[in-house]
Amino acid sequence: MIDVATTNLTKKFKNKVAVDNVSLEIEQGELFGLLGTNGAGKTTIIKMLSTLLSPTSGEIKLASFDIQRDKQKIKQIINISPQETAIALNLTVKENLIFMAGMYNIKDKKQRVDQLVKMFNLEEVLNQRAKTLSGGWQRKLSLALALINQPKILFLDEPTLGLDVLARRELWKTIQNLKGKITIILTSHYMEEIEFLADRVAILSKGKMIFVGSKENLLEFTQSKNLEDAYVKVVTDSEVKDDDN
Repeated sequence: MIDVATTNLTKKFKNKVAVDNVSLEIEQGELFGLLGTNGAGKTTIIKMLSTLLSPTSGEIKLASFDIQRDKQKIKQIINISPQETAIALNLTVKENLIFMAGMYNIKDKKQRVDQLVKMFNLEEVLNQRAKTLSGGWQRKLSLALALINQPKILFLDEPTLGLDVLARRELWKTIQNLKGKITIILTSHYMEEIEFLADRVAILSKGKMIFVGSKENLLEFTQSKNLEDAYVKVVTDSEVKDDDN
């Protein structure tokens, strides 16, 4: 079953084409990695898929809902953990969770908060103000808040950006435990992160989709030994073709 589908998705900002006729399908329960250099269009796609930005043209369907006609229904089944850690810094961890549960009108707020505290092992920092937490704990809280409404589709935009190696790996394990339970679209610059987490990947260059497939397909397609070399080859070859044209 397809949870996310785009057809000729395009976004223009004045004279710049940020996303150029992108068509893709993401299956239910899949963890799908979006790769690309800065400015390739990853975050713009995430913003369009999560209803934060309207496409210039093209179609988006999430769980069979059309993003133009069913925006309110879509908002109920998705959530996003953005690049910028989305937490209220002056509230405690517990207050953040309770506040967000209220925003989504969660029926049994206490039960849902308790579930997330257990899932993310937040007990030891529960009564700390968010601004006193380390970057790793802030990211964990941001992800917990994104799961408060039990979304069917979750967008993770650079979820481990700026974290040290240990904090990053700990968050990977948390994300890995979500695999198969919900559909996740992940953007990242860390090839090791994609290697560890993603089922399939798409590579963007200058707003265009230049590769979609499994990690194994990518290695075979580029005749590369590792994902980073494969990624560099695909992007470099694409840029050379653009220059030739």
